[in-house]
Amino acid sequence: MRTPHVVAVMGVAGTGKTTIGPLLAARLGVPYAEGDDFHPQANIAKMSAGTPLDDDDRWPWLDAIGTWAHERAGLGGVVSCSALKRSYRDRLRAAAPGIVFVHLAGDRALIEDRMAHRQGHFMPTALLDSQFATLQPLEADETGAAVDVTGTPEEITERAAKALDALPGTQR
Repeated sequence: MRTPHVVAVMGVAGTGKTTIGPLLAARLGVPYAEGDDFHPQANIAKMSAGTPLDDDDRWPWLDAIGTWAHERAGLGGVVSCSALKRSYRDRLRAAAPGIVFVHLAGDRALIEDRMAHRQGHFMPTALLDSQFATLQPLEADETGAAVDVTGTPEEITERAAKALDALPGTQR
């Protein structure tokens, strides 16, 4: 039996991390953690005001997610986390070396439309440009896969599960 991995569902705001993360966790039979819940209130206030976070804002948030991922090592779990920069993913890997990434990727127009129609989220559509400007897609030496976000949540989750199964050492 293989040891379950911790999976970080990553991508810019509006790609569906909060929707796909729990579906993927259920599919894998592991707990889900919402990355936004790890933000300190100051970060939420800043984003709600339309101000992008800087790296100093993100380090404590990433460290908290990294701690959760480390505690789930060998047990498995899914956590949503934008993880837009390589340096952010490196920080998560430093805390939880076995973490793998599912990058939810899609067309900017589709993502903006989804953001415009969601209710009760603190992240305004105005910050989408800064998210895309910050995004550094997964590199060849990073364990993970990009998954297209067109289609239903179930279709996206199916693609994510298949992508994880195709990664070396992550088959269920």
